[in-house]
Amino acid sequence: MLRSIAAACCALILVLGLGVSSAQAKTVEVKLGTDAGMLAFEPSTVTISAGDSVKFVNNKLAPHNAVFEGHEELSHSDLAFAPGESWEETFSTAGTYDYYCEPHRGAGMVGKVVVN
Repeated sequence: MLRSIAAACCALILVLGLGVSSAQAKTVEVKLGTDAGMLAFEPSTVTISAGDSVKFVNNKLAPHNAVFEGHEELSHSDLAFAPGESWEETFSTAGTYDYYCEPHRGAGMVGKVVVN
């Protein structure tokens, strides 16, 4: 009987341990416009894992958007005007994704998402 209880406890610990160690998708935030009011994404480069998301949050000097070169499915061409306005994109495939703000691309408002 004691042996059965010990085996059941070991099995429970193993199941709980595996559940805790499994990776969960995360969300990284990118500000559209810096806190100092510059026309830039902050941070300009983020590195995430496949399955993770990037949350784009309108910060300052609207309007902003995020258009991904060659990836219409990830692009958000609608302009964000209100502070705090946001949207999320999930990246399923490893690679480097370059993006820009349409109204401010000429001012150098560009960014990059690196997906491992």
